[in-house]
This record gives sequence, C-alpha cells and structure tokens, in this order.
Amino acid sequence: MEFDTTNTVIAFVALLAIIIGGTMMSPMSTSTVMMVSVGLIVFGVLTLLLGIKHGEYRANSI
Repeated sequence: MEFDTTNTVIAFVALLAIIIGGTMMSPMSTSTVMMVSVGLIVFGVLTLLLGIKHGEYRANSI
C-alpha cells in the first residue's frame, strides 16, 4: 500500500477517531476528556509530521 496524502489522512483520522472514542467511553469528566483529546490530537499531528520528515530523510539518504 502506497501512502499518498489521501491514504495518510484517512489512516490518521481513523486511528484518532478510535483513540478519542475510547477516551470518551472512559468514566472521566467531560472537561478532562476534552483536555486529553486535544493533547492526543496535538501529539498525533506532531508524530505524523516527524514520521513524514524521517521518511523523507530515509528516502533521500539511500
């Protein structure tokens, strides 16, 4: 499977929806769930960008 922009966004959103859905099912208060969800989104985006840059580096260094 080749990861172009569309496939990457679909996979990222699907994984994020599963994680946030699981967080919403926990017995935490709504404000805590929202804070955790925002943190998950920020961490996910930063991790995705770091992974993309690492992939570009690996592809260009071979």
